[in-house]
Amino acid sequence: MTQGQQRSSGGPSDAFWASDLAKVCREVGARDGGLSDEEAADRLRRDGPNQIGNVRRHRDLRLLLKQFTSPIILILSGATVLSMVLGDITDGVIILMIIAASGLLGFWQERSAGRAVDALQARVQVRTEVCRSGREVSVPATDVVVGDIVVLRAGDVVPADCRVVESRGMQVDQAALTGEPFPVEKKPDPVAADTPLAARASALYMGTHLGSGEGTGVVVQTGDATEFAGVSARLAGRDVRGGFERGLTGYGLLLVRVMAVLVIAIFAVNLVLGRPLVDSLLFSVALAVGLTPQILPAIISVSLSVGARQMAREQVIVRRLDAIDDFGAMTVLLTDKTGTVTSGVVRLDATLDLDGQDSDDVRRPARLNAGLQRGFANPLDKAIMADAPPPEQRRRLDEVPYDFRRKRLSVLVDEAGTPTLICKGALEPVLAVCTTARTRNGTVPLETVRDALDHRFADLSAQGFRVLGLAIRQLPGRDSASEADEAEMTLIGLLTFHDPPKQTATQAIKDLAALGITVRLVTGDNHLAASHVAGQVNLSGAQLVGRNIDQLSDRDLAERVASTAVFAEVEPLHKERIVRAMRAAGAVVGYLGDGINDAPGLHAADVGISVDSAVDVAKQSAAIVLLEKDLGVVADGVRLGRRTFMNTVKYLRVQTSAAFGNVVSLSVAAVLLPFLPLLPRQILLLNFLSDVPYTAISTDNTDPEQVQRPRTWNVRAIRNFMLVFGTVSLAFSLVTFLVLRLGFGADAEVFRTGWFIEFTVTEIAVLMVLRTNRPFFRSRPARPLLVTSTAMAAVTLALPYTPLAGPLGLAPLNGPIIAALAGLTVAYIVANELVKRFFSPDRQ
Repeated sequence: MTQGQQRSSGGPSDAFWASDLAKVCREVGARDGGLSDEEAADRLRRDGPNQIGNVRRHRDLRLLLKQFTSPIILILSGATVLSMVLGDITDGVIILMIIAASGLLGFWQERSAGRAVDALQARVQVRTEVCRSGREVSVPATDVVVGDIVVLRAGDVVPADCRVVESRGMQVDQAALTGEPFPVEKKPDPVAADTPLAARASALYMGTHLGSGEGTGVVVQTGDATEFAGVSARLAGRDVRGGFERGLTGYGLLLVRVMAVLVIAIFAVNLVLGRPLVDSLLFSVALAVGLTPQILPAIISVSLSVGARQMAREQVIVRRLDAIDDFGAMTVLLTDKTGTVTSGVVRLDATLDLDGQDSDDVRRPARLNAGLQRGFANPLDKAIMADAPPPEQRRRLDEVPYDFRRKRLSVLVDEAGTPTLICKGALEPVLAVCTTARTRNGTVPLETVRDALDHRFADLSAQGFRVLGLAIRQLPGRDSASEADEAEMTLIGLLTFHDPPKQTATQAIKDLAALGITVRLVTGDNHLAASHVAGQVNLSGAQLVGRNIDQLSDRDLAERVASTAVFAEVEPLHKERIVRAMRAAGAVVGYLGDGINDAPGLHAADVGISVDSAVDVAKQSAAIVLLEKDLGVVADGVRLGRRTFMNTVKYLRVQTSAAFGNVVSLSVAAVLLPFLPLLPRQILLLNFLSDVPYTAISTDNTDPEQVQRPRTWNVRAIRNFMLVFGTVSLAFSLVTFLVLRLGFGADAEVFRTGWFIEFTVTEIAVLMVLRTNRPFFRSRPARPLLVTSTAMAAVTLALPYTPLAGPLGLAPLNGPIIAALAGLTVAYIVANELVKRFFSPDRQ
């Protein structure tokens, strides 16, 4: 949907942030109580889904066309049509049929994989609260339409471009659009039309998120008409590829170089030998097809979708398929402690006055603060309110929402007719706004109790308690409050919380270590409490606190992080710096987080991991979403991610080495023989038959040692594998050449049949050998792979004895030739087993 299309159907004026709110609502057809369900459905049909680029529209058609639009296929098709024009109708029809069969196979595989992944990703869909027919309902973000009234709370992602209707302390992080790290306050009042985007206080933009507060907005632009769509379009051409795509690119460049040299050379030789131009071109291009892994996109799509389905059974949902590679390659996992290392069930342990006694005079204001705040639900406030009735809403006057800079939350309440500001937060930030303290001896200057407070705080933290401070200030005659009112307050007590370690955490950390992954703790808690938890789960290593991170350069931080196990007292931007420092030090970094403050770390990591219960901004930032917040689930997912990666690499190794040997041997034979060693249609059919088993390789079993350590793309290893095992293939192809030509005096038809059978059967057989580092009979392949391989080998052996033999240029073979080919196949398998003992890329 274009911006012009949207406005033609009743959209707002360009500078909606500058217009009167009532005017904007009229222009988009919004009203109190929201759109009716029928109106929303009509607008969704008219304007399309609220997403950037309608990727699903005509997807099947685009996917089908993609199978036939590679340069090699286009050249081959063009040359085939030319040969048909020149009179070779039969050959042309057969070649086009094989091309169509290969393309349809790839299309079917990719289409099935795509639909399976869509179904999985729908399980972790980001949803938005909107007003419809006078009630608040939750809908997928893609179903938001122009004129909707959206309800936003802390942690929510803004689903579309909106005009602010109501704001209650709404602070919005706009870094996704503006790059500015600090949240911006939003208000309904219009601003000047020429106000820069970053300062448009009356506008909310798709892709940004609420850091604190709550409010409502009316949707004025969706999908491709949003500001975020424009930013996405500008970023589309930039190199932001992940490790998976970089590996594929490197592999593709390797193939292009090898293919260019071989194909151009053999085309030139055939012309020199005086062979027809079209025949020479068809043969050369068919060789290129044989060397090129035509179904690689389908293999990758199927492998990743199968991996995603298997991971889903282990409570791991993959939102971005190429992240499976980085997930398996992960060497460092950064994680918060709540819910992963600890149980996640926070309990209020005590409400202490400043003399260390549990006190109702502390508990009651703490409950008012927790029960009346409207920012965002959090475990600490839930723990305070456990088993307590909610306070009366009429006592709430105003709120200064929590943010990660202040680390405090203040609520203005009516206490027996006197407006009182109750402030709760991390102890140091609360102490920073206090000048007095309330003790059993009365209110005293804060400094007189500061040493005792510090001692008690250290003692409680060392026992693993999380400690918050609670302060009050009376504001007579006030019905509103701001950050400036957090001053000259009186400290009245401490709140202590306990979140015990998970019983499974220690074992999960050991399991991850056995997989080559070190776990590092990243938390905003104080360093004493963080150290206590780390010790309980046997996390050993140095500690680094947020204030010291600020003093380190990026280079110094990269040196420090390698030996650091616990990062404490960190802020959101610290988390991003830690991730980048880890990556600069050579680690493949996974970041597990579920809060608003985790978004920077999730974006910066090689693979961002969140949970289904996370705030929207964390879930949207993540590539992997856990349905259960547990480190053991991460370990299971890593194993499956590595299995998926290994099965993809198996295809690349085996296909490339076999194709290299076949193409080189065909090139040599084309020079030595008075006829083409294989017809173009035979080369293409060989390629098709050997590709069929590869479509089942995504289901293959992997040996335990193959998933025991992190793995990344290694194009050099694939090249070496191709050269070593491709040379073995070449040697046996040339032996087959000599046996058929010199031993049996085979003519063109018999020679081609023998080579066709030997090439196809040995490629299928060697797949069973090279899929594992073990002796092939000690590593059981998956049933689908075994069945398809056996079936294609049987089809290959049967073809010369069927009615298709004539059109394909094949002929029946006598017993001695079949026996010789069988012996060569067995010898080829043995040779590969012997070479495998000395050359194994998995051990490089």
